[in-house]
Amino acid sequence: MDPKEQTLQILLEEYRVLKAEQASRIGFRDNLLYVTLGLFGAISSFALSNSSGHHAFLVIPWVCIVMGWTYVVNDEKISAIGAHIRYTLEGRISALVGGSADNQHLFSWEASHRSDPRRKSRKYLQLFVDEVAFVFSGLTALVVFWLFSTQVSTFAILLSAIEASLLIGLGIKIAIYADLTEGH
Repeated sequence: MDPKEQTLQILLEEYRVLKAEQASRIGFRDNLLYVTLGLFGAISSFALSNSSGHHAFLVIPWVCIVMGWTYVVNDEKISAIGAHIRYTLEGRISALVGGSADNQHLFSWEASHRSDPRRKSRKYLQLFVDEVAFVFSGLTALVVFWLFSTQVSTFAILLSAIEASLLIGLGIKIAIYADLTEGH
């Protein structure tokens, strides 16, 4: 096998591995939303069904922070894999094979799904859902905790302040990494 063919085979294998990782991360990322909502419901149910269980609402922000950050990291890696395929891998493969026959992208899906005219509205809607699921729900749990609390320790005040700050920071990171750009 000549070096050019060998390089092409290596790059195509890299593409296959990256797409498999991307698919795996997409499934994991999307399930984080369901798990977060399930935990939110379970913890809220416990907290509301026990007369002294309102402190359980302080657990929800931590769940939202951990799950939300994991969501953001996976979402960023999914986008990074796509960008690597579009900008690096496709260029290297195209150079080896002399470009595509019709002067289009070799991996047309990698670019075409980003050019959908409804992509921007979907991305904004997804940003809204992510903010509600991971930030608003955590902040809501803090508000409910404070509404149900009659005696609050210094620890609970400090914990609430830390949680609120981390949730706001998470909300900012979610917005930064939302990948709202159009086209390529």
